[in-house]
Amino acid sequence: MMDNNKTVIYLVRHGQTEWNVEHRLQGHQDSPLTELGIKQAEWLGESIQNEQIDMIYSSSSLRARRTAEIIRGIRDIDIIDSHELKEIHLGIWEGKVMAEVKELDPEQFDRFWNDPDKFKVQGSETFQEVSDRAINKLRQIISENQGKSVLIVTHTVVVKLIMAYFEERPMKEIWSPPYIHPACLCKVEIETDKPKIVLHGDITHYKEEPDAS
Repeated sequence: MMDNNKTVIYLVRHGQTEWNVEHRLQGHQDSPLTELGIKQAEWLGESIQNEQIDMIYSSSSLRARRTAEIIRGIRDIDIIDSHELKEIHLGIWEGKVMAEVKELDPEQFDRFWNDPDKFKVQGSETFQEVSDRAINKLRQIISENQGKSVLIVTHTVVVKLIMAYFEERPMKEIWSPPYIHPACLCKVEIETDKPKIVLHGDITHYKEEPDAS
């Protein structure tokens, strides 16, 4: 029986994609899940199949939506698409491989990883803009699903920003561990507005060794 005062958030990154393997930056662009990415989502789905899930929210990017569908499996749960849960828009970097953007713009590449508050390239969002839209959506999800159990499927930067919000971690430190592997699981329980982080970047459901994609 669910505790009516406790809201549970399961926060998940999408499974591995073709562009992840190529180290190509996706942002608002997209690429299909790999065979491994599909398996990662299946492993997670199996591991939480006996957990209560009342609602599923997914980034409107297809890689996240597909991951959400695989995790849901045969359960009769609605999936609500949300643009607010999409990955950071990377502007002119999207579609390029990481080594290329590092060479083209070493200063912004360094900011992306080491001083994210100052990151901005042509056409991109800032980390703060992503945080604002994602956290506003998170708060709405929590207020509309009090006492329920909710699965959110999104992307690395959004996972990092949401977990930083729960931890009260400063923006400068969002890339500190744990590493956000494809289809890893974060679990946060919220009771009387106080979040308790139960899992953060968990991959114990993996049935093969992870690679850094």
